[in-house]
Amino acid sequence: MSTPTFNPERLMQVILSPQVSEKATFIAEKYNHVIFRVAQNATKPEIKAAVELMWKAQNIEVEGVQVANVKGKEKRFGRFMGRRSNWKKAYVSIKAGQEINFSEIAQGEVK
Repeated sequence: MSTPTFNPERLMQVILSPQVSEKATFIAEKYNHVIFRVAQNATKPEIKAAVELMWKAQNIEVEGVQVANVKGKEKRFGRFMGRRSNWKKAYVSIKAGQEINFSEIAQGEVK
């Protein structure tokens, strides 16, 4: 099975931010996963390619990707009820012994 090729500009827009929480830290230590907020229309192969592209300098290899759609909470704004936006998060499993350093993101290396 050949690996699909993706547009590098699209891949740079797939990952929105790392998810930083107690649960994310626990999962990172126990299962060697990293959790990201990703675009609503992102697919698993795109997420894998985006992580490997952004951390190409560190030679990060992704073993697997799991995604979850998170429903936005209902919140009160004064006397009105509002709703936060729905979003998607990705659990990215990286190979054992590897670690993503967020301070060394490849900026401007898209060819």
